[in-house]
Amino acid sequence: MYQFNREEYEKRMEWYRDARFGMFIHWGLYSIPARGEWIRSTEEMTIEEYQKYFEEFDARDYKPREWARMAKQAGMKYMVLTAKHHDGFCLFDSKYTEYKATNTKAGRDLVKEYVEAVRAEGLKVGLYFTLLDWYHDDYPHYQDRNHPMRNHPECGNENRDFGRYIEYMHRQVEEICTNYGQLDLLWFDFSYDDMRGEKWGATRLINMVRSLQPQVIIDNRLEVSGEGMGSLAECSPTPYHGDFVSPEQIIPPNGLLDKEGRPLAWEACVTMNNHWGYCGTDHFYKPAPMLIKKLVECVSKGGNMLLNVGPDAYGNFPPRSVEILEEIGRWMKKNGDSIYGCGPAGVPKPDYGRVTRKGNTCYFHMFENTIGPVPLLGLDKSRVKKIRALADGYEIPVSDSWVHSDYPDIVFASLGPDPVLPDPTDYVLAVEMNE
Repeated sequence: MYQFNREEYEKRMEWYRDARFGMFIHWGLYSIPARGEWIRSTEEMTIEEYQKYFEEFDARDYKPREWARMAKQAGMKYMVLTAKHHDGFCLFDSKYTEYKATNTKAGRDLVKEYVEAVRAEGLKVGLYFTLLDWYHDDYPHYQDRNHPMRNHPECGNENRDFGRYIEYMHRQVEEICTNYGQLDLLWFDFSYDDMRGEKWGATRLINMVRSLQPQVIIDNRLEVSGEGMGSLAECSPTPYHGDFVSPEQIIPPNGLLDKEGRPLAWEACVTMNNHWGYCGTDHFYKPAPMLIKKLVECVSKGGNMLLNVGPDAYGNFPPRSVEILEEIGRWMKKNGDSIYGCGPAGVPKPDYGRVTRKGNTCYFHMFENTIGPVPLLGLDKSRVKKIRALADGYEIPVSDSWVHSDYPDIVFASLGPDPVLPDPTDYVLAVEMNE
């Protein structure tokens, strides 16, 4: 039986805290109507109305190795794919349902191909698995807050056996923990109302998961949803505690701490546009410079960013997503040292940007230029060993400007006379400190 052990916990979290940046992928039948992954619920579709997408799904352009290469080139260190979303459709070959990719025109186990591709690119393998299932007969229909048939009294729950559904769900989790080799991350989604914790048979579920995948990292959504913290934050971890907190579509205003003041691992999951699953009319993409700055913000507060891509009906990344990933990748190639393995710097946030830290090096991220030399607040002048431009390694001198007489305790860096930063998105100064 699993019991929380702080030392073991910290050990399995090492790669995750070092990685800082991952890719979320939402892909399934909902990618065909292209109105978001909740379409069956939001439009209250019957199974029969939704069935046409099952019959059409062919994954004809599905090339997970290309997905993994794009993630790697963007500087991401891990990936998480929706093995099964709320509509109940499985991208993996489950022996407990006919509602799976192997029974569509695609005709094969898409999770198997994904896992092999991600491993081949040297990235950590993550799978998303929903606790909900709108396809299964024994999952609550009428008056459930999320089910497509919630407003249909003819779909009452009198003859539904939720215990039977829990056994089904557990068996599918066992399949993904058994059939695909080592998994690095398991992303459950999500708890709501009274559907949380032991309602999911959570202790038994996690004991099984930990026995099959003892090293796997698990999110906190067996206990909460995107806005919750969970029992690890309360310093009373349940057997099914989350290894990290999973704020959705928001970056916490400050770093997250447990009740005893220890930093919590957390991961902001965010979309590139306004949908998780592919939406053909959603062109409101966040620009790459904004996403770079938000990644830096996450790291400066001790968190990760899981950035979503919603492939289209055939399995292609949207062209705008590809462009954004490529632009992020160009920045990460030069500046990734200020992200990987970094966390809060313990110095004041400067007006011009943010600061991350790894060991004795502080990375001052400049989102905009200053007038005059750059103040490096919070540093002990006597400990500054050297300052370098991270992107190309050239020396940044400590300023000998007259302003020192007015601010004798502040370290200033001189960027020279050019009022325009060499990198207008985020110019990073690496400040190495003596012990």
